[in-house]
Amino acid sequence: MAGFPQIFTRQTRWSLIVICSALIAACSSNGTVNSRSLSPLHQGVKAPKGVNSVSEAVDGLVVGHRLMASGEYELALKAYRRAAGEQGLNADVLSALGSANLKLGRLHQAEEMLRIAVSKDNKFVPAWNNLGVVLLFQGNYGEAKQVFQLAYALDNGDSEEIRANLTKTIAIIESSGYSTPNKPKEFELVRRGNGRYLLLSTPNSG
Repeated sequence: MAGFPQIFTRQTRWSLIVICSALIAACSSNGTVNSRSLSPLHQGVKAPKGVNSVSEAVDGLVVGHRLMASGEYELALKAYRRAAGEQGLNADVLSALGSANLKLGRLHQAEEMLRIAVSKDNKFVPAWNNLGVVLLFQGNYGEAKQVFQLAYALDNGDSEEIRANLTKTIAIIESSGYSTPNKPKEFELVRRGNGRYLLLSTPNSG
């Protein structure tokens, strides 16, 4: 073969021809490399299916809020307790614990948790609002009204839920006789989220 330099022996030339033929065969008709022919070059340890390489630890408060919205109050309470272990008993966690206890009908535990929450942070609006709901269901209408008024003022009147709670409480007080509400869904619990206060329960909860 005249095209090859004379320094190549006949055996070397044939070896080069074989290598070139193999490379050509490894290419598909459109000029791309056939992955099956070159697959050994790409073999390696593959991640097991279903395993996310970036795992995220889910916050206990987030889990608890979702369970509250689903009406799973016992499970929500457990999630909030986990949050307490992770974050400590801050106002946010204490408010959540009190709210779950309220939904479970444990009014004294709920009141205790919420009072501690507001003692830790006296400007924490969700705890004040949810404490007002607890006081209302205990028949402490006058204090409930004051607590709702405080929560409403701290929130600068921005929360429709807190305003609705205050309005309903005033209506109960101004009625001919006090009667303890028997429909918890008429009064909204709130939580903190993304800079604003969100409902802690669904409209048909209770």
